[in-house]
Amino acid sequence: MHDLSVNDYLRQHIRTVPDWPAPGVQFRDITPLLQDPQVFRVMIDAFVHRYRAREHRPDVVAGLDARGFIIGAVVAYELGVGFVPIRKKGKLPFTTVEETYELEYGSATVELHADAVRAGDRVLLVDDLIATGGTMMAGKRLLEKLGAQVMEGAAIVDLPELGGSSRLRASGLALHTLVDFAGH
Repeated sequence: MHDLSVNDYLRQHIRTVPDWPAPGVQFRDITPLLQDPQVFRVMIDAFVHRYRAREHRPDVVAGLDARGFIIGAVVAYELGVGFVPIRKKGKLPFTTVEETYELEYGSATVELHADAVRAGDRVLLVDDLIATGGTMMAGKRLLEKLGAQVMEGAAIVDLPELGGSSRLRASGLALHTLVDFAGH
């Protein structure tokens, strides 16, 4: 891997599935990144090295349902901080706060336990991919409802042509992504 950037190395292990889940969609499948232990380690280490630095270090990592749980939980473990799941509505057993957001067709709602973070906590918000940005924006709003500061959003893949990363940055959220699929 020494001759490749992390971006290029990881990109080689992301599978593109044409016409899924609908005709014309180029689905970026990250599951091959998780299947190969060396690739998985390179990916996790890329996040951990960034967030181990004092200026980027979170108090807690929040992961978005469902692939954000995989990355976020491992990053939290490596950093020695707590992990909180942001789930689809109806999955959390305790008192929750919720946020509804628009999808291409309809809407969706995500929830967070009301005691998941404390006011002033610096939170790293993690997902696998940024497309339209709706899920990450909803997660950011949820965490802010509880008084937390979302210091950065992190994802493996950015699909900038769908506008999500620009929308999130315009809302004031700093973003860190490992692979950019602009124009591909």
